[in-house]
Amino acid sequence: MKNTKYILLLLIAFSINSCSVYNFTGTGKIDAKTFQVNYFQNASELVEPGIDLSFTRKLQDLIQNQTNLNLVNSNGDLMYEGEIVDYRITPMTATADQKAAESRLTIAVMVRFTNKNKEADNFEKRFSFFYDYSGQSQLVGSQLTTALDVIFERITQDIFNESLAKW
Repeated sequence: MKNTKYILLLLIAFSINSCSVYNFTGTGKIDAKTFQVNYFQNASELVEPGIDLSFTRKLQDLIQNQTNLNLVNSNGDLMYEGEIVDYRITPMTATADQKAAESRLTIAVMVRFTNKNKEADNFEKRFSFFYDYSGQSQLVGSQLTTALDVIFERITQDIFNESLAKW
């Protein structure tokens, strides 16, 4: 019985004396209460309608889902702004009759992140990712939606990791 008390006391002591705050997103303690995501305009040469608003909302949703920060329209402690700078489709491999066997959609976003409470965290950086698809098909409808979902999920997670998770 005495050993059980000591083991329990030891476990409580270790749990109280942890190294730092931890959560499942890996962000640690964030020194902000609010964030704002300004509209990311599509400044690429090839314009796909609607991807600017879709990207802006994906970034807002990701930050809201992975933190306890409140989304505001102005004067946020953390501010994300930028533009979609590249939307490009390129052939990756060719068939014997000189047709694209596989194509790649690449999207790049320039992001400016500002932390009012900790200016050392501020950055301006380009993030990009791609989606490969069959060169025999057109990138429209559900295939375009899937491609955008894959690309935006990766880019927004990279932005989150760079700005808040510090990975």
